[in-house]
Amino acid sequence: MTDTATRYLYLARHGEAASEESGLTERGRRQAMLLGERLREVPFAAVHHGPLPRAEQTARLIGDQLRNVPLRVSEVAGDYVPYVPLRDELPAEFADFFLRFLSGATEEEREHGAALARQALEMFTGPVNGEEDRHELVVTHNFLVAWLVRDAMHAPHWRWLGLNHGNAALTVIRYAPARPASVLVSNDIRHLPRELRWTGFPPEVHV
Repeated sequence: MTDTATRYLYLARHGEAASEESGLTERGRRQAMLLGERLREVPFAAVHHGPLPRAEQTARLIGDQLRNVPLRVSEVAGDYVPYVPLRDELPAEFADFFLRFLSGATEEEREHGAALARQALEMFTGPVNGEEDRHELVVTHNFLVAWLVRDAMHAPHWRWLGLNHGNAALTVIRYAPARPASVLVSNDIRHLPRELRWTGFPPEVHV
């Protein structure tokens, strides 16, 4: 029987960007560097990141603070819609809102996103083979963080919708052998000063 050990999965949304296709703003770069400082002592096996500039730049700025940790670009860590529910899967009072939100996704984007989402669960979740615990960081986008948190909570597939994460916020999930996944930290921004918190969120949700 193969020994298994605990996986600690660290999830970080990229720093603030000027647009979806651009790199980081100055505030986004500061956010990434501060997150890297916070994570400096974690014994990461790897930092995975999506291919878009805002995720790639965030990962490199974090990596500059770490100790010879390899950076690995992966489409699986990218920005995509992980799951599009049918109307009857959704609570009736929210169905119109969520279906309008997802209406812009093409059939090709839906199929490709669903395939990547399944790969993400295979690549990033569950205990690991061997005797040593593994720490991995995924620098990604809001949708994938929400998808992985949803899975850890054994919530319905549609429930990634409505889970929002701040720029450079940190979420940590523990996958221990023979135990359910545990969300240890969620959307944590304590490493950021007040002026760098909640970028992209309306003032009424700042806490």
